[in-house]
Amino acid sequence: MKHPSAAPSLTRRSLVLAGLGAAVLPLAARANAYPSRPITLVVPFPAGGSVDLIGRIYAEALGKALGTTVIIENRDGAGGAIGSQRVARAKPDGYTLVASSQSSHLANPLMRTDLGYDPIKDFTSISQLSRTPNVLVTNIDVPAKTLAEFVALLKARPDELHYATAGIGSMGQLNAELFKNTLQVQAMHVPYRGGAPLINALLSNQAQFALDNLAPFLPHIQVGKMRALAVAAPKRLDALPDVPTFAELGYPVLNAMSWIGLAAPAGTPDDIVQTLLGAVRTAASQNGMPQALEKAGALPPENQTPQQFTTMMTERLALYKDLIDRAGIRPE
Repeated sequence: MKHPSAAPSLTRRSLVLAGLGAAVLPLAARANAYPSRPITLVVPFPAGGSVDLIGRIYAEALGKALGTTVIIENRDGAGGAIGSQRVARAKPDGYTLVASSQSSHLANPLMRTDLGYDPIKDFTSISQLSRTPNVLVTNIDVPAKTLAEFVALLKARPDELHYATAGIGSMGQLNAELFKNTLQVQAMHVPYRGGAPLINALLSNQAQFALDNLAPFLPHIQVGKMRALAVAAPKRLDALPDVPTFAELGYPVLNAMSWIGLAAPAGTPDDIVQTLLGAVRTAASQNGMPQALEKAGALPPENQTPQQFTTMMTERLALYKDLIDRAGIRPE
């Protein structure tokens, strides 16, 4: 004989289990939400350099915006290639990112064929983190006080003046070659092994000029040991109010700034990319960030979408590849 209460009891039990299941599903979904664990930001350069400084400025702010910890991992070597290759081969889940730069994602790929990564195909570029003004700077004894006077000097003394860079194929060389091509002037390249020897060469007049990131030159400009003739920046810089921009002087192609960005492995899901993009924008707009970037010799990032960032990179790769081919620049 069936008891009338059996069916209702089973029904109640089913409802209880169904309710528990409904409660568990959202918890599982939340547990799998991105990010649910710390994120590693690979800096493919040594600690203390410009890319490292920008990465560390952003790490805490990004962590707060994302609700997790962002851990800096310095994986330097081969001009940024070792750390960048690590990220290119990482799982595309948003937990291994790279602080990209023109050195690792522009100069290196154009100058070397053994990197093991493609700067466009093997990464999802998310956003700029900062922009860095470039400066055309001369030894103080160079007899030219304006860009026009300097160009006239170069044309009057072709290949007599020397420009210093941090190495063959460095962005300093590519910037200077673009300058020479645009102004139709000649000068001799003197590569040094890094930024410190470059600075010393300019101070001692072993080399007469350079066109590279402003930050290492600024203290010497401000105390009158070097002369700035033009800057690549959207407007005149507060630190150098009397120095015009290249665009202001009629050379917009020379007005492009260097950048440091954030990239993930290719194939990273779009929802994760958008989450990271939102975090960068939140971090970049927080109180104190512009001042922190300025202290590191940088400006806030341009408000680009990932697609616009990738397009900018693609255009610059094409521009500098053409320049390298025409100038016959070859790696050491």
